Amino acid sequence: MSRSRVSWDEYFMNIAREVATRATCDRKHVGAVIVRDRNILATGYNGSVRGLPHCDDAGHLMEDGHCVRTVHAEANAITQAAMSGAGIGGAGIYVTASPCWNCFKLIVNSGIRRISFGEFYRDQKIFEVSLTLGIELVDLSKKPE
Repeated sequence: MSRSRVSWDEYFMNIAREVATRATCDRKHVGAVIVRDRNILATGYNGSVRGLPHCDDAGHLMEDGHCVRTVHAEANAITQAAMSGAGIGGAGIYVTASPCWNCFKLIVNSGIRRISFGEFYRDQKIFEVSLTLGIELVDLSKKPE
């Protein structure tokens, strides 16, 4: 009996979705996985600043329609890599939702060259800028033909 294996993109996006289940801001549960050579280097989910209460416990801290109590999943994954000494230059990142502009800038400046996302979220300018910078941006919500 033959079974079908998921692709590497599906595999790492499935892991990102699982990581998102740890998120502590119910406005949006996002997970991120940084990968190089098919090895996971770091993960992150959106949650509060280390040592401070989470949205789930203290409520949202809203400014201009955004909850600012949380650190985004991408930033937390990059921070986890830095704390563990994992170099992420040339790596890829899988994120359950496309990065906001601020996270996109962090991702690019960290040396990550490929961004795969599971759903589009808000910021169109990442598409144009990724082309300009040669960053591969992969929308995994679209099924291959």
